[in-house]
Amino acid sequence: MRWWTTCVALTSLIPYALLPSYGFNLPQQLEARQNDYPSGSLLHDYPGQHTLPTLELIQKLNATNGTFLPLEEIQGDIMIGMRKPKEIFFFYSLQNPRKFKSVLAKLIYPHITTTAQMVCTTCAQPSAMLNVAWTSQGLRKLGVLDNLGDPYFAMGQLSDAAALGDTDPSTTWAPGLYANKTDGAFLIAAKDWEPIDTLLNQMKAWLGDAIVETHSNRGAVRPGDAAGKEHFGWLDGFIQPAVAGFATSTYPGQQLLLPGTLLTKEIGDPRRAARPAWTKWGSFMAYRQLQELVPEFDDYLMQEAALIQDSSRSVRERADLLGARMFGRWKSGTPLDLAPEKDDPSIGPNLMLNNNFDFNHPAPFNINTNQSYCPFSAHIRKIRPRADQGNQNLKNQMIRASIPYGEELSDDEINNKKTGTERGVAFVTYQSDLGSGFHFQQAEWANNVNIPTGKSDPTPGFDPIVGQNSGKPLVVSGIDYTDLNHDLTFMSFVVSKGGDYFFSPSMSAILHKIAA
Repeated sequence: MRWWTTCVALTSLIPYALLPSYGFNLPQQLEARQNDYPSGSLLHDYPGQHTLPTLELIQKLNATNGTFLPLEEIQGDIMIGMRKPKEIFFFYSLQNPRKFKSVLAKLIYPHITTTAQMVCTTCAQPSAMLNVAWTSQGLRKLGVLDNLGDPYFAMGQLSDAAALGDTDPSTTWAPGLYANKTDGAFLIAAKDWEPIDTLLNQMKAWLGDAIVETHSNRGAVRPGDAAGKEHFGWLDGFIQPAVAGFATSTYPGQQLLLPGTLLTKEIGDPRRAARPAWTKWGSFMAYRQLQELVPEFDDYLMQEAALIQDSSRSVRERADLLGARMFGRWKSGTPLDLAPEKDDPSIGPNLMLNNNFDFNHPAPFNINTNQSYCPFSAHIRKIRPRADQGNQNLKNQMIRASIPYGEELSDDEINNKKTGTERGVAFVTYQSDLGSGFHFQQAEWANNVNIPTGKSDPTPGFDPIVGQNSGKPLVVSGIDYTDLNHDLTFMSFVVSKGGDYFFSPSMSAILHKIAA
């Protein structure tokens, strides 16, 4: 008997109470809940991140509102996001699909962690969280020949690399990812490496010659005061949307998504009608290994800062402001839109403030001409345009479940201003439609020099952080606060080392479709 048959009391499916706008009534929670994750939970809230609800609160609210998501069917990483202390991404090719299916059903399946388990305060918590996913070619090897209704998933990320702006994958992608032989992935997370390695080694022993490793990557939250920050030094994880049927509150500026924005075959899935029935409550996962050239980025900011004529700030302060204008936030997480001249570290971790902006301000401010608060090209403005598009970009949002990888900077790297060891972000997103989520944000927003549109500068340029230009320099405007017409030109400090697209099925689909 699986744990959730006793921990979660579920009745028949309750239909969504659809409002005219397909919205859901959610109460505003004015204070973040603290320290009520299940005992032994792997989850951790980092500064500024929205807190998660408990299963009991979700069930109570959904019964009141007439909404329902079967959280015991949904794999945990899909809903939980960026809250894992340590994680390994283990990719493999299938050598013996028949044996794999048998082991999956009998031995691996009981270890797969669901969303319900992760937020249930009365349930036993695993020592390591396990989620599973497969590429299009992996599903075919397992005998699943259905068209899942997503062309980017079907083609795989290598075939999508040119549209994503990647430099020649044959020279920049990790060999195991460029070989394009990955059929599936195990995602294992825990507080320490020992339970991760124990579970992974156990699964390898069970599977034996049924799989061959193609690539792996270990990610971990950075140590000490750097916890919650990516390697460039910016606090991360602010723009997670709320998902109806899971979220029990929304915070100011937090987007509320229909569940089908994240989950296939659910209300809000743009390709809902085209999906096979068994895909319900699954999600497409995009994995990208993004190397961050940290010493080079820091050196570039200092060099540009030294050229700026601003006697009111030191060179270091100018560099900090330039970096903030590239990201759209200070390193503390405080948005430029709320603190354009100087960081206010109290805003970043404040859930009531850190997303409570939309790039617009009272008259005579003009959102189409004024970049004094936040540049048109800033990273957070490129990937979530907010008022630049009338706050009408809900369908293009996604859940991020990323984690830093690689060691901290060495003294030699700092002194030489050059990367010696690879580090970056194991970038993971979940969405019901890759063409509306990850692919759209990268190809149509980050790499589109004309986004946001309708501005006094018709070409704001690339996203200065994640923008990719096929190995050519990025041209970005609005970053130099003393001359907004001064375009900066530089090679991207984020390098794609490759990735792939996966489907993360529901628990029922894993057992009755994938492993059948």
